[in-house]
Amino acid sequence: MKAAITVLKEQFMNFYLIKRLSLYEMKSKNRNNYLGMVWEVINPSIQVLIYWFVFGTLRNRAPVEVYPGVEVKFFYWLLAGFILWIFFFKSTIDGSKSIYSRLRLLSKMNFPMSIIPNFVIFSHFYVHLLMLGITIIIFQIAGFFINIYYLQLIYFIFATFSFIFAVTLIISTVSTIIRDVHMFLSSTLRMGLYFSGVLWPLAILDRFPSIITDIMMLNPLYYLIEGYRAALFGTEWYFIVNWEYTLYFWAIVIVFFIFGSILHLKFRRHFIDYL
Repeated sequence: MKAAITVLKEQFMNFYLIKRLSLYEMKSKNRNNYLGMVWEVINPSIQVLIYWFVFGTLRNRAPVEVYPGVEVKFFYWLLAGFILWIFFFKSTIDGSKSIYSRLRLLSKMNFPMSIIPNFVIFSHFYVHLLMLGITIIIFQIAGFFINIYYLQLIYFIFATFSFIFAVTLIISTVSTIIRDVHMFLSSTLRMGLYFSGVLWPLAILDRFPSIITDIMMLNPLYYLIEGYRAALFGTEWYFIVNWEYTLYFWAIVIVFFIFGSILHLKFRRHFIDYL
């Protein structure tokens, strides 16, 4: 617990530095492109159109029931979950290599190493907020108007960020010691797209034994994705109605964060040795 408190203090005490570094990270990543940061929107937009074409148009997907008696077209259902998935995927992938890719810089700088995964996540967080704003505009045109349930988006954005940081804190430490972890992670996450409820409702996977569907629903990402959809489609207060799931989710986040903090503090004094 002491390690977790130490890491939290480092985030709060260096919050201004995290914001500055995250903006620099976002700009430097796209400085050699003519369109610059516009690609941060173009790339996910192209991806969601491809998945919609493959899994929606070619397979002639019927509308998805998001609530008893409430159906939405597959494209909007996919978009509501995909914007969260792409934020998680990019943040986790880049966050996993955030420390070992900056070891030479770290040897010359004087700030806590625990803020490195955080500012990498923040650099993707700005894009996520932009994508969320675009999605909301699209939904207004489609007839899914802003409603009281949108307030829970604040909670789910915070929950998503907390989960990503907890996971990234673990993976960035392990991948600094064992570089192969990053390559394994990339393949695993791409496969995880098909088992997290982004491309199809897990409830319709009736060909699988029910126990497999139940295990897939234990994925914390499924909780977040369904929460986003409940907010954007205005169906229910998802985190209250499913309060047992909420408790489970935060238990996972807390365990991951405590474990990641202990792991990070134990090994970070030796990170420079892995240069």
